[in-house]
Amino acid sequence: MEELYADYVVIGSGPAGQKAAIQATKLGKTVIILEKDPYPGGASLNSGTIPSKSLREAIIDLTDFYKRSFYGKGQAHKEISINDLNYRLNKVIDERRKMLLQQFEKNKIKLLYGQARFEDPHHVLLLDSEDRILCKVRGDFFLIAPGSQPRNPLGVPFDNEVILDSTRLLRIDHVPKTLLVLGGGIIGSEYASFFAALGTKVTVADKKEHMLPLLDAEIGVHLQKALGEIGLKMMGKKELEKITRVENHAEVQFTDGTKIEAEMLLYALGREANVEHLHIEAAGVTLDRSGYIPVNALFQTSVPHIYAAGDVIGGPSLASTSMEQGRLAARHAFGVQTHHFPTFYPIGIYTIPEISSCGYTEEQLKELGFRYEIGRAHYYEIARNIIVGNDPGMFKILFHADTLEILGIHIIGRAATEVIHIGQIAMSFNARIDYFIDQVFNYPTYAEGYRIAALNGYNKLKHRK
Repeated sequence: MEELYADYVVIGSGPAGQKAAIQATKLGKTVIILEKDPYPGGASLNSGTIPSKSLREAIIDLTDFYKRSFYGKGQAHKEISINDLNYRLNKVIDERRKMLLQQFEKNKIKLLYGQARFEDPHHVLLLDSEDRILCKVRGDFFLIAPGSQPRNPLGVPFDNEVILDSTRLLRIDHVPKTLLVLGGGIIGSEYASFFAALGTKVTVADKKEHMLPLLDAEIGVHLQKALGEIGLKMMGKKELEKITRVENHAEVQFTDGTKIEAEMLLYALGREANVEHLHIEAAGVTLDRSGYIPVNALFQTSVPHIYAAGDVIGGPSLASTSMEQGRLAARHAFGVQTHHFPTFYPIGIYTIPEISSCGYTEEQLKELGFRYEIGRAHYYEIARNIIVGNDPGMFKILFHADTLEILGIHIIGRAATEVIHIGQIAMSFNARIDYFIDQVFNYPTYAEGYRIAALNGYNKLKHRK
């Protein structure tokens, strides 16, 4: 049996694995990446972040979504075929795969395809699809970064046509007339909004009362209203009882006795770590009660030379945070200067309209007893938004009523995930709300929303007596 060696062995080529591998090579270390899928990039590139965001942009462009404010919301939906959407989606994925392979080659990273399986704390076997051993890989340090997959309970009759998870949804052969989404979390909400924009009659059902309940409540209300305007229906406080395929449609029974039918069903009730075939117990690595790998602040598992990062360790399960986790894990493994993972970072949700936030929500500030004030800028006040197509939205800035310290920024609407970084940087340098008042912003831009919101909030303080 052939035995290979590397200073650093990375299991998984998703965001965490990529950045960890590249960081290790920049430190002069030899690196081997083991990837179970036939393509590099993990779920993020092949079935998650990149495909879903590419699909979103294709839908917005092909439906002339933002032109509706000029030519009327009542205009008929353009007929968009699944081939139109897939053409763009596949082109983006192909380009990203090429770029990733170029990065690996440039950094002399060896990429091997096959299923990794620990033999002991310093050896991993690489197996083909029929469990035949391809080679053995020895390493001084390991990073476990295989990502996650949709949670598929045994009682759900998944297929590739009617009853789908988020991976299967990318392989459908037509745009459905009706879609039922089970789950109002990030994945369910994003896909629900995409198909509603296409003209599909979408219903979201969840045991929570509202979609995305972890949002600042006011932002959640804006989202619900915007989605309602494009025809999406939310059914809260629904407990799932049974899912059945009846001929060419899905039927869902809820515990309250109600039943919903739809041409397609998207099951979006959670994801789980990809650890089933790794035999991590052979390396002495443990799982927590939820099936994730527990790590310390430096991303070490219970075995010090074996690290884990990305979705496999649980939340926040974002591509952006996974990249930094992987980079920091590699730096610590090889004894170079590093820092703890930041507790402050933005979250982006690519619904239509999109949402991004960093810092506290208003509900958290109330619970903590802060004296705070709110500055708001509605998108209809921003000239840039009217020029490019009026999208409903809002900037919401939370700041301390006495010190003027910025405590939280929440944006819903077009370009939210881009302009959030202005607020993120301001907060990281402990800027006060008047920072945005005293600066000149390009006009007309979305970033001007910061100044409008800051003035709105600051003027309220002057009248507080």
